[in-house]
Amino acid sequence: MALIYVVEDDLNIREIESFALKNMGFAVKEFEKASEFYHMVTEQLPELILLDIMLPDADGLEVLERLRRDGRTRNIPVIMVTAKGAEMDKVRGLDIGADDYITKPFGVMELISRVKALLRRSYKSGPDRSITVGTICLDEEKHRVTVAGSVCELTFKEYELLKLLMINEGIVTGREEILEKVWGTDFEGESRTLDMHIKTLRQKLQEAGTMIKTVRNVGYIFNI
Repeated sequence: MALIYVVEDDLNIREIESFALKNMGFAVKEFEKASEFYHMVTEQLPELILLDIMLPDADGLEVLERLRRDGRTRNIPVIMVTAKGAEMDKVRGLDIGADDYITKPFGVMELISRVKALLRRSYKSGPDRSITVGTICLDEEKHRVTVAGSVCELTFKEYELLKLLMINEGIVTGREEILEKVWGTDFEGESRTLDMHIKTLRQKLQEAGTMIKTVRNVGYIFNI
């Protein structure tokens, strides 16, 4: 059972986050202030941190910086919770070392999906830094993909696209999220580019390419 720390000063949001996570079987500890959170981190490390960017006694970005400077907490996955429209906060958070972000107001299912995806990524990208689903193995250390033991030659974008889909195995990844994380944009004009990359990626993966499934009007899901 993964332990998740929820650092959020808004009681209503904190209760919603904690209730949703507990319902999915996660262990949760709640913190209203950064000082309370810092104290607990010295006693017990979590598997993931859900960190609000606005706290009464600290800036969430400063908390993130402190976590990334500390060898004990440097690799703990962190999801930043930002206000709607706070684009610079998102950018700064990702630059500092946040693994993902979620914008208020958010849906419970979106929260759970992001938490599960990030935990799956942190578990699968362990010491060997590889992700394996079915016959496909993506080796991050060597930046190489093999299918049933044979090397599959991919372009940089095809590799990043496959990695994102594999990390989110079993979870629908929206088109906008793919465009933002792989191409660095949510521009609708890039939508055709995404479709073409999905097509060529499926072809290169051959039979294993059938694991990339289209979810009409939403995005794609990677499933065995």
